[in-house]
Amino acid sequence: RRLGVMSFPVVFQRARRLQRAAALALTLTGLGSAGACQAAHEWRGTPIEPPAAAPRLALTTSGGRAYDLAAERGKVALVFFGYTRCPDVCPTTLAEWAKAKRALGADSSAVRFVFVSVDPARDTPDAADAYARRFDPAFVGVSGTPGEIGVVTSAWGVTAFEESAGADPHAGHGGASGPVPNASGTAATPATTGPSIAHTPRTFVVAREGRLRVLHPANARPEDLAADVRALL
Repeated sequence: RRLGVMSFPVVFQRARRLQRAAALALTLTGLGSAGACQAAHEWRGTPIEPPAAAPRLALTTSGGRAYDLAAERGKVALVFFGYTRCPDVCPTTLAEWAKAKRALGADSSAVRFVFVSVDPARDTPDAADAYARRFDPAFVGVSGTPGEIGVVTSAWGVTAFEESAGADPHAGHGGASGPVPNASGTAATPATTGPSIAHTPRTFVVAREGRLRVLHPANARPEDLAADVRALL
């Protein structure tokens, strides 16, 4: 200072501090508004309170490319564990996803749809990805070695095991025998080749900051999925 007048560097530093404080306040205001919006939303699925950090999901997709769910931060992600020969609940769920994606319109660009195979012995990463893309080209399918799949399913609390011979092939995941819809909504013949796998039939919805926010059952309606995703966007 000279003669009670602040030097330019001091004025500049104070201005920078005020600018940073204002930016932080705006950020916190935005986060608070998003939280208030979500709090006011009537969830269609089962909300996870408090939201929990999504477990790690690092596997392989087609072409041997690595896939890591953590790289999707900033987007809402839907995650489902199944297998490509599933006769009912898996194709039905992915068909409902496709309808929910269409209902979201342009907002779907900020959403990721991830199908995780629990049958690494038969579903290669290429097969899992091709299966998911049958329902929508933007969907991604992933798989890995039995050890890798075991680590992921354990972390996500998902059960998956081959059913014994003679068991009801639909009992393990709450499905029902008979034709199931494909991506176009028309009837498709259930897959029956190979042993059936009982698996946890739910859609995990991961918020943009990487936290598990909502769970939806296998028979969730597309409009319910879309409504909850919109609240998280």
